[in-house]
Amino acid sequence: MSKRILITGAAGFLGSHLCDRFIAEGYEVVGMDNLITGDIKNIEHLFPLKKFKFYNHDVSNFVHVSGKLDYILHFASPASPIDYLKIPIQTLKVGSLGTHNLLGLAKEKKARFLIASTSEVYGDPKVHPQTEDYWGNVNPVGPRSVYDEAKRFQEAITMAYNTFHGLETRIVRIFNTYGPRMRLNDGRVLPAFIGQALRGEDLTIFGDGTQTRSFCFVDDLVEGIYRLLMSDYTHPVNIGNPNEITMNDFAQEIIKLTNTDQKIVYLPLPQDDPKQRQPDITKAKAILDWEPKINREEGLRITYEYFKSLPEERLYEETKHRNFY
Repeated sequence: MSKRILITGAAGFLGSHLCDRFIAEGYEVVGMDNLITGDIKNIEHLFPLKKFKFYNHDVSNFVHVSGKLDYILHFASPASPIDYLKIPIQTLKVGSLGTHNLLGLAKEKKARFLIASTSEVYGDPKVHPQTEDYWGNVNPVGPRSVYDEAKRFQEAITMAYNTFHGLETRIVRIFNTYGPRMRLNDGRVLPAFIGQALRGEDLTIFGDGTQTRSFCFVDDLVEGIYRLLMSDYTHPVNIGNPNEITMNDFAQEIIKLTNTDQKIVYLPLPQDDPKQRQPDITKAKAILDWEPKINREEGLRITYEYFKSLPEERLYEETKHRNFY
């Protein structure tokens, strides 16, 4: 009998790729999403498959899934500042109530539980690169706190279920990830830059452009998550690409990739925006034998081809005037 997995946030960028991976591995996949930020188009290719079921449901409310579950991956959450600043209460609820509901389901089903945490738990870090034993520098009442603190609570309650109930749990701290199925208007820097280039607009950098990010292609991230789920390690693990780049250099890469001649416009840096972001993946290498394989040049080319293939009207959907990193 094949294994059965519940993936929340299944219609989102990462969730949909995880659905693909577990279907390919022979699992029965139950996808769940309330479609606030997810897009049904990301998973509609799976609907004809007998091994895939989808439920439109908000996990902040009671969650019931009939039958056995071997694994639960909790990826339901707004993941872009533009989203969680627009729906702050829902962001806090899916990280707290949603996680509690799903942990209860995992306990009932005796399922292994993995949460999608984030590099945002490190806040605007004072340790560089960021290691898993760094406690972070987070403003608990700042505009980003609804996401940062929801994720920190997720980790805390997940570890509590592990230690108090003996539940099998895993925690992945995800760093900046990119690839096909990102939303052009989600406000993050990579789709923002590519969208601006495709529309012939100037590229917008917030701050002086010296702040850094480290971009991991989605296929590499999914491989890391898969290995972590199958491992015996219960404490947080960073999964990301340590190849760090400044926003100024990244903008030039996008201009070269898109063969456009956009100017770069500088605007004030948003409050609490991290100045540096680079994962230390020593633990992932040692425990999971994992490191990213796809270099940024190749990953950006694949992502750019995806965005170019979208219908033209998608390029002009409501866009925001701030991008975040």
